[in-house]
Amino acid sequence: MLTILNPRKNRLLAETASLDCQLLLPHFELVALDRGDVLYQAGGLMPFAYFPITAIIAVDCLLEDGTGSEIARIGNEGMLGVSILMGDKRAPGRAVVKASGYAYRLRASSLMEAFYRDRPLMRLLLRYTQVRLMQLAQLAACNSHHSTKQKLCRYLLQMLDRSSSNDLAATQEEIGAIIGVRREGVTDAARWLQDLGLIRWRRGHVTVLSRAGLSEHACECYDAGRRASLRLLPDFPVRHAGIGAAGGVWRASGALPPFQFAEAERRACANDRAAQYDALQSHLVFE
Repeated sequence: MLTILNPRKNRLLAETASLDCQLLLPHFELVALDRGDVLYQAGGLMPFAYFPITAIIAVDCLLEDGTGSEIARIGNEGMLGVSILMGDKRAPGRAVVKASGYAYRLRASSLMEAFYRDRPLMRLLLRYTQVRLMQLAQLAACNSHHSTKQKLCRYLLQMLDRSSSNDLAATQEEIGAIIGVRREGVTDAARWLQDLGLIRWRRGHVTVLSRAGLSEHACECYDAGRRASLRLLPDFPVRHAGIGAAGGVWRASGALPPFQFAEAERRACANDRAAQYDALQSHLVFE
Protein backbone atom coordinates (compact mmCIF):
# COMPACT_ATOMS: atom_id res chain seq x y z
CA MET A 1 0.00 0.00 0.00
CA LEU A 2 1.41 3.38 -1.03
CA THR A 3 0.93 6.29 1.37
CA ILE A 4 1.36 9.98 0.67
CA LEU A 5 4.80 9.90 2.31
CA ASN A 6 6.06 6.75 0.68
CA PRO A 7 9.53 7.48 -0.78
CA ARG A 8 8.33 6.14 -4.12
CA LYS A 9 6.19 9.26 -4.40
CA ASN A 10 9.43 10.91 -5.51
CA ARG A 11 10.15 9.78 -9.04
CA LEU A 12 13.91 9.55 -8.62
CA LEU A 13 13.56 7.52 -5.43
CA ALA A 14 11.07 5.22 -7.16
CA GLU A 15 13.55 4.61 -9.96
CA THR A 16 16.38 4.22 -7.44
CA ALA A 17 14.32 1.52 -5.73
CA SER A 18 13.98 -0.28 -9.05
CA LEU A 19 17.77 -0.20 -9.47
CA ASP A 20 18.28 -2.09 -6.18
CA CYS A 21 20.51 0.62 -4.68
CA GLN A 22 21.07 -0.96 -1.30
CA LEU A 23 23.72 1.51 -0.14
CA LEU A 24 21.22 4.36 0.17
CA LEU A 25 18.48 2.68 2.14
CA PRO A 26 19.67 3.21 5.74
CA HIS A 27 20.58 6.84 5.19
CA PHE A 28 17.34 8.57 4.19
CA GLU A 29 15.57 10.81 6.71
CA LEU A 30 12.09 12.27 6.45
CA VAL A 31 11.91 16.03 7.10
CA ALA A 32 9.01 18.48 7.22
CA LEU A 33 9.62 21.65 5.21
CA ASP A 34 7.69 24.88 5.75
CA ARG A 35 7.14 27.55 3.14
CA GLY A 36 10.00 30.04 3.41
CA ASP A 37 12.55 27.62 4.86
CA VAL A 38 16.01 28.28 3.43
CA LEU A 39 17.74 24.95 2.77
CA TYR A 40 20.84 26.36 1.09
CA GLN A 41 22.31 29.84 1.12
CA ALA A 42 24.07 30.99 -2.06
CA GLY A 43 27.70 30.04 -1.61
CA GLY A 44 26.92 28.08 1.54
CA LEU A 45 27.61 24.43 2.23
CA MET A 46 25.23 21.71 1.02
CA PRO A 47 25.27 19.03 3.74
CA PHE A 48 22.21 17.25 2.33
CA ALA A 49 20.48 16.43 -0.93
CA TYR A 50 16.67 16.67 -0.78
CA PHE A 51 14.11 14.48 -2.56
CA PRO A 52 10.70 16.19 -2.23
CA ILE A 53 7.57 14.12 -1.70
CA THR A 54 4.93 16.81 -1.24
CA ALA A 55 7.10 19.94 -0.83
CA ILE A 56 8.21 22.21 -3.67
CA ILE A 57 11.62 23.91 -3.58
CA ALA A 58 12.90 26.82 -5.67
CA VAL A 59 16.51 27.76 -6.46
CA ASP A 60 17.20 31.50 -6.79
CA CYS A 61 20.18 33.12 -8.48
CA LEU A 62 21.05 36.20 -6.41
CA LEU A 63 22.81 39.38 -7.52
CA GLU A 64 25.05 41.65 -5.44
CA ASP A 65 22.25 44.14 -4.81
CA GLY A 66 20.09 41.42 -3.24
CA THR A 67 17.74 40.99 -6.20
CA GLY A 68 17.58 37.79 -8.18
CA SER A 69 15.54 35.39 -10.24
CA GLU A 70 14.27 31.88 -9.80
CA ILE A 71 16.20 29.51 -12.06
CA ALA A 72 14.76 26.13 -11.03
CA ARG A 73 11.81 24.63 -9.20
CA ILE A 74 11.92 21.09 -7.86
CA GLY A 75 9.06 18.89 -6.76
CA ASN A 76 8.50 15.17 -6.53
CA GLU A 77 10.03 14.64 -9.97
CA GLY A 78 13.60 15.20 -8.82
CA MET A 79 16.16 16.27 -6.24
CA LEU A 80 17.77 19.38 -4.83
CA GLY A 81 21.56 19.20 -4.78
CA VAL A 82 22.74 18.16 -8.25
CA SER A 83 25.87 20.30 -7.74
CA ILE A 84 26.94 17.76 -5.12
CA LEU A 85 27.24 15.19 -7.92
CA MET A 86 29.70 17.47 -9.71
CA GLY A 87 31.94 17.64 -6.65
CA ASP A 88 30.88 21.12 -5.54
CA LYS A 89 30.39 21.56 -1.80
CA ARG A 90 28.85 25.05 -2.08
CA ALA A 91 25.41 25.96 -3.36
CA PRO A 92 25.28 27.93 -6.63
CA GLY A 93 22.07 29.65 -5.48
CA ARG A 94 19.68 30.01 -2.56
CA ALA A 95 17.24 27.14 -2.13
CA VAL A 96 13.88 28.15 -0.61
CA VAL A 97 10.78 26.07 0.11
CA LYS A 98 7.86 27.42 -1.91
CA ALA A 99 5.19 24.92 -0.87
CA SER A 100 5.13 23.30 2.57
CA GLY A 101 5.34 19.54 2.68
CA TYR A 102 7.70 16.65 3.21
CA ALA A 103 10.94 15.49 1.65
CA TYR A 104 13.50 12.79 2.20
CA ARG A 105 17.05 14.02 2.70
CA LEU A 106 20.35 12.25 2.27
CA ARG A 107 23.77 13.35 3.50
CA ALA A 108 26.03 14.52 0.69
CA SER A 109 28.73 12.08 1.76
CA SER A 110 26.32 9.11 1.60
CA LEU A 111 25.04 10.21 -1.80
CA MET A 112 28.55 10.49 -3.26
CA GLU A 113 29.64 7.14 -1.82
CA ALA A 114 26.71 5.41 -3.54
CA PHE A 115 27.17 7.53 -6.68
CA TYR A 116 30.73 6.30 -7.24
CA ARG A 117 30.11 2.68 -6.26
CA ASP A 118 26.84 2.03 -8.09
CA ARG A 119 27.05 2.51 -11.87
CA PRO A 120 23.28 2.25 -12.54
CA LEU A 121 22.67 4.93 -9.90
CA MET A 122 25.40 7.09 -11.43
CA ARG A 123 23.79 6.82 -14.87
CA LEU A 124 20.35 7.68 -13.46
CA LEU A 125 21.56 10.77 -11.59
CA LEU A 126 23.67 11.97 -14.51
CA ARG A 127 20.62 11.68 -16.78
CA TYR A 128 18.64 13.72 -14.27
CA THR A 129 21.41 16.33 -14.20
CA GLN A 130 21.23 16.52 -17.99
CA VAL A 131 17.47 17.10 -17.78
CA ARG A 132 18.08 20.00 -15.37
CA LEU A 133 20.68 21.54 -17.68
CA MET A 134 18.31 21.29 -20.63
CA GLN A 135 15.54 22.90 -18.58
CA LEU A 136 17.82 25.83 -17.71
CA ALA A 137 18.70 26.33 -21.37
CA GLN A 138 15.03 26.15 -22.35
CA LEU A 139 14.12 28.66 -19.63
CA ALA A 140 16.70 31.16 -20.91
CA ALA A 141 15.34 30.88 -24.46
CA CYS A 142 11.74 31.08 -23.26
CA ASN A 143 12.24 34.24 -21.21
CA SER A 144 13.90 35.93 -24.20
CA HIS A 145 11.50 35.01 -26.99
CA HIS A 146 8.00 34.22 -25.76
CA SER A 147 5.09 36.41 -24.68
CA THR A 148 4.01 36.93 -21.09
CA LYS A 149 0.81 34.97 -21.72
CA GLN A 150 2.74 32.01 -23.11
CA LYS A 151 5.24 32.05 -20.25
CA LEU A 152 2.50 32.27 -17.63
CA CYS A 153 0.74 29.24 -19.14
CA ARG A 154 4.03 27.33 -19.21
CA TYR A 155 4.74 28.19 -15.58
CA LEU A 156 1.27 27.17 -14.38
CA LEU A 157 1.52 23.84 -16.20
CA GLN A 158 4.89 23.15 -14.60
CA MET A 159 3.42 23.98 -11.19
CA LEU A 160 0.53 21.58 -11.83
CA ASP A 161 3.00 18.80 -12.62
CA ARG A 162 4.52 19.20 -9.14
CA SER A 163 1.30 19.68 -7.21
CA SER A 164 -1.36 17.26 -6.01
CA SER A 165 -4.01 19.97 -6.38
CA ASN A 166 -5.15 22.43 -9.03
CA ASP A 167 -5.06 25.18 -6.38
CA LEU A 168 -1.58 26.75 -6.55
CA ALA A 169 -0.06 29.16 -4.03
CA ALA A 170 1.69 32.00 -5.86
CA THR A 171 1.60 35.79 -5.88
CA GLN A 172 1.82 37.91 -9.00
CA GLU A 173 5.10 39.37 -7.75
CA GLU A 174 6.62 35.89 -7.40
CA ILE A 175 5.47 34.81 -10.84
CA GLY A 176 6.72 38.03 -12.38
CA ALA A 177 10.19 37.42 -10.93
CA ILE A 178 10.16 33.84 -12.21
CA ILE A 179 9.10 34.54 -15.80
CA GLY A 180 10.99 37.81 -16.06
CA VAL A 181 8.20 40.38 -16.41
CA ARG A 182 6.77 43.20 -14.33
CA ARG A 183 3.85 42.56 -12.00
CA GLU A 184 1.53 44.55 -14.28
CA GLY A 185 2.31 42.16 -17.13
CA VAL A 186 1.38 39.16 -14.98
CA THR A 187 -1.85 40.91 -13.95
CA ASP A 188 -2.86 41.50 -17.58
CA ALA A 189 -2.00 37.93 -18.63
CA ALA A 190 -3.83 36.45 -15.63
CA ARG A 191 -6.90 38.55 -16.35
CA TRP A 192 -6.87 37.32 -19.96
CA LEU A 193 -6.68 33.67 -18.84
CA GLN A 194 -9.44 34.27 -16.31
CA ASP A 195 -11.67 35.83 -18.98
CA LEU A 196 -11.16 32.68 -21.07
CA GLY A 197 -12.32 30.58 -18.11
CA LEU A 198 -8.98 28.78 -17.76
CA ILE A 199 -8.05 29.96 -14.26
CA ARG A 200 -9.54 31.64 -11.21
CA TRP A 201 -7.22 34.11 -9.49
CA ARG A 202 -7.47 35.41 -5.95
CA ARG A 203 -4.84 37.00 -3.78
CA GLY A 204 -1.93 34.60 -3.38
CA HIS A 205 -3.70 31.68 -5.08
CA VAL A 206 -4.38 30.45 -8.60
CA THR A 207 -6.96 27.76 -9.31
CA VAL A 208 -6.51 26.05 -12.67
CA LEU A 209 -9.85 25.27 -14.27
CA SER A 210 -8.65 23.89 -17.61
CA ARG A 211 -5.27 22.27 -18.07
CA ALA A 212 -6.04 21.62 -21.73
CA GLY A 213 -6.72 25.32 -22.23
CA LEU A 214 -3.38 26.26 -20.68
CA SER A 215 -1.61 23.74 -22.90
CA GLU A 216 -3.22 25.26 -25.95
CA HIS A 217 -1.87 28.73 -25.13
CA ALA A 218 1.53 27.74 -23.67
CA CYS A 219 4.75 28.09 -25.64
CA GLU A 220 6.69 25.13 -27.01
CA CYS A 221 9.04 25.14 -24.01
CA TYR A 222 6.68 23.20 -21.76
CA ASP A 223 6.41 20.26 -24.17
CA ALA A 224 10.14 20.43 -24.92
CA GLY A 225 10.97 20.04 -21.23
CA ARG A 226 8.58 17.12 -20.82
CA ARG A 227 9.99 15.36 -23.89
CA ALA A 228 13.53 15.70 -22.53
CA SER A 229 12.46 14.27 -19.19
CA LEU A 230 10.64 11.32 -20.74
CA ARG A 231 13.55 10.56 -23.06
CA LEU A 232 16.26 10.66 -20.40
CA LEU A 233 14.24 9.40 -17.43
CA PRO A 234 11.93 6.65 -18.69
CA ASP A 235 9.58 5.12 -16.14
CA PHE A 236 11.06 2.19 -14.24
CA PRO A 237 8.85 -0.65 -12.95
CA VAL A 238 8.27 -0.32 -9.21
CA ARG A 239 8.28 -3.50 -7.16
CA HIS A 240 5.84 -3.00 -4.32
CA ALA A 241 7.10 -6.03 -2.44
CA GLY A 242 10.50 -4.57 -1.70
CA ILE A 243 13.83 -3.40 -3.02
CA GLY A 244 15.82 -6.34 -4.22
CA ALA A 245 15.71 -9.86 -2.96
CA ALA A 246 17.12 -9.02 0.46
CA GLY A 247 16.69 -5.26 0.50
CA GLY A 248 14.71 -3.00 2.72
CA VAL A 249 11.03 -2.39 2.21
CA TRP A 250 9.05 0.83 2.19
CA ARG A 251 5.68 -0.29 3.53
CA ALA A 252 2.63 1.07 5.29
CA SER A 253 2.89 0.06 8.94
CA GLY A 254 4.99 0.76 12.01
CA ALA A 255 6.64 4.13 12.60
CA LEU A 256 8.35 6.89 10.67
CA PRO A 257 12.13 7.27 10.69
CA PRO A 258 13.67 9.72 13.19
CA PHE A 259 12.17 13.15 12.59
CA GLN A 260 15.22 15.38 12.29
CA PHE A 261 15.89 18.77 10.74
CA ALA A 262 18.97 19.85 8.80
CA GLU A 263 21.43 22.10 10.63
CA ALA A 264 20.70 25.84 10.47
CA GLU A 265 17.29 25.34 8.87
CA ARG A 266 14.69 27.88 9.95
CA ARG A 267 11.62 26.39 11.64
CA ALA A 268 8.30 27.60 12.84
CA CYS A 269 7.20 24.58 14.84
CA ALA A 270 3.47 25.03 15.04
CA ASN A 271 1.32 22.78 17.19
CA ASP A 272 -0.60 21.48 14.20
CA ARG A 273 2.69 20.32 12.60
CA ALA A 274 3.53 18.30 15.71
CA ALA A 275 0.05 16.85 15.80
CA GLN A 276 0.25 15.93 12.13
CA TYR A 277 3.56 14.15 12.69
CA ASP A 278 2.16 12.20 15.64
CA ALA A 279 -0.77 11.10 13.52
CA LEU A 280 1.58 9.84 10.81
CA GLN A 281 3.69 7.72 13.17
CA SER A 282 1.53 4.65 12.64
CA HIS A 283 1.34 4.83 8.84
CA LEU A 284 4.82 4.38 7.40
CA VAL A 285 8.07 2.63 8.16
CA PHE A 286 11.38 3.06 6.37
CA GLU A 287 13.58 0.00 6.84
